Amino acid sequence: MGGSQDGRLRARWRRPAGTVVAAAACVAGAVLAIATTIGPAAAGVGPAGRGPVNAALAAPAVASVAAGYGQTCAIRTDATLWCWGSNWSGEVGDGTNTDRATPVRVGDAATWAGIEAGNNYACATRTDRSLWCWGGNRRGQLGDGTTTNRNAPVRVGDATTWAGVSAGDSHTCGVRTDGTLWCWGFNRLGQLGLGTADYYVTTPVRVGTASNWASVTAGFAHTCAVRTDGTLWCWGDSSSGQLGVGTLSYSTTPAQVGTATTWSGVAAGLVHTCAVRTDRTLWCWGNNGYGQLGAATTYQTTPLQVGGTGAWSAVNAGYDSSCAVRTDGGLWCWGNNTAGQVGDGTTTSRNAPTRVGTATTWTSGLVVGYHTCSVRTDGGLWCWGNNANGQLGDGTTTNRLTPGQVTLPA
Repeated sequence: MGGSQDGRLRARWRRPAGTVVAAAACVAGAVLAIATTIGPAAAGVGPAGRGPVNAALAAPAVASVAAGYGQTCAIRTDATLWCWGSNWSGEVGDGTNTDRATPVRVGDAATWAGIEAGNNYACATRTDRSLWCWGGNRRGQLGDGTTTNRNAPVRVGDATTWAGVSAGDSHTCGVRTDGTLWCWGFNRLGQLGLGTADYYVTTPVRVGTASNWASVTAGFAHTCAVRTDGTLWCWGDSSSGQLGVGTLSYSTTPAQVGTATTWSGVAAGLVHTCAVRTDRTLWCWGNNGYGQLGAATTYQTTPLQVGGTGAWSAVNAGYDSSCAVRTDGGLWCWGNNTAGQVGDGTTTSRNAPTRVGTATTWTSGLVVGYHTCSVRTDGGLWCWGNNANGQLGDGTTTNRLTPGQVTLPA
């Protein structure tokens, strides 16, 4: 997700997450292999839109990826979990607090289904639909009933009905297979959607009574979710208009964004939000200080269409950057580029979608922060941008201005 380890760059956050996939209600900082795709992982077309994955590659193929502020995690096609990068709060999950510049395996389980990375923590679902979290826990964002950091995965309750999860700065939300929505962690600006002023909550609490939630994405201090009827709802902080409801205030309960019933997924960034509709049009709103809305404009309190006509299949929103995949498999990024996270070979911020290379094999497995990672149709994982903590997984701490392939151990 974003802002750094408990005290370092706490004001700067990344959302992993929410990649939005058109024509399927799913969101993610990482692509979740179960019913929904959540944070900041991609909102877009869903698993079918990723293309075939060749498990016979010399380098093990990747099924999904998640990017936090200074760490990255990936699930291989063999359902093993690997993480690397900053480990100050235990966010790598390998039982230590030692930074890792190359991927290390998390435990010995081979049953991981979906992964999401928050600011300095991560959460993942298993094939039995249980939920596990690890890393920083100052605000109860791990959901284990404590505020104790964990350097290895701990189970969140005993439910085996988790369809997907999204990790924000210090709060977490998840959708269950019965369509109910649950949130926990930091709640100072109502980002849990509970209608209360609780400062933080350390275990999952149900949001309202609706049971038709399809996906959810957690930003820095706001949350958005899509229902199965195609409506979009947001809550929490809206000081930059990131809720999309026309206000510069906040809401402690879900508020509907307009009246459209064609939203397929949504991705919450630091203080901006992007989403894709079923007609494959792309929309963004909130803060635009770095051009992260994809337009040369000021902040927006309601959705603004960007990127031309409908050809977008997935979008993900990070700290102050955004990236999206088109239906032809091309990748485009825009916004803050000070660490090379736009991937165009420069450090010049962009206020309009800018093509990343010429490849047409990018999938909806897309996550954006101060570093960006994406999966290609052959299962190859590529990362670029900030690498101060080894989060690009290439064994160095040197930033990359263009995509570089990450090789997970055989």
